[in-house]
Amino acid sequence: MSLKKRGNAKNFFRKFWNLLWKDDSFKGWLFSIIFIFVVIKFIFFPLLSLATGTQLPLVIVESCSMYHNGAVLSNFNAWWLSHEDKYAKMNITKEEYEEFDLKNGFNKGDILFVVKAKPEKIKVGDVIIFNANQKNPIIHRIIEVKGKNGERIFSTIGDNNKGQLSFETEINENTLEGKAIVKIAPYLGWVKLVFFDWQKPESERGFCREN
Repeated sequence: MSLKKRGNAKNFFRKFWNLLWKDDSFKGWLFSIIFIFVVIKFIFFPLLSLATGTQLPLVIVESCSMYHNGAVLSNFNAWWLSHEDKYAKMNITKEEYEEFDLKNGFNKGDILFVVKAKPEKIKVGDVIIFNANQKNPIIHRIIEVKGKNGERIFSTIGDNNKGQLSFETEINENTLEGKAIVKIAPYLGWVKLVFFDWQKPESERGFCREN
């Protein structure tokens, strides 16, 4: 590379850096926002998807079906007392439930970290994300795993639901999008939800309460 071209490249990157981080004008602010958006959408998320093996490495919880009363400060023992009968019918004991991942559920607006769901390793108690011909993927807990025609079939329920929905009694392994392993940002998803929550039926809007 000639000295002139090297100088032009150096000058370009100096101007780029100043505009990105040091320019306090509206132009600089707008450029920074666009740059961050591009990096997150076209670099960060593709790399994260590649690392986790799923197209949904981060998901925002959009419903209250997995809510536990008290949310972040949820009291597991109190929650279990009001849901014990439901799980007794599924032959799931309190001691077994306490070993489940995300045993305290999660709240609307929470952001979850998701990895690839390998059907052969999925077990009762895991929280999976799956497609069910709904507007958005469903995030519920597995209560049964069985075999059918050489495939593993899953059955789920929402922690805060009184019963199963019709589409979650037999979930095929090819509908799995991932497995939630940890809640990384309580409530932060409301930054996005606030723009869409008002479009939902009135009974589904706003913050959660226990059913």
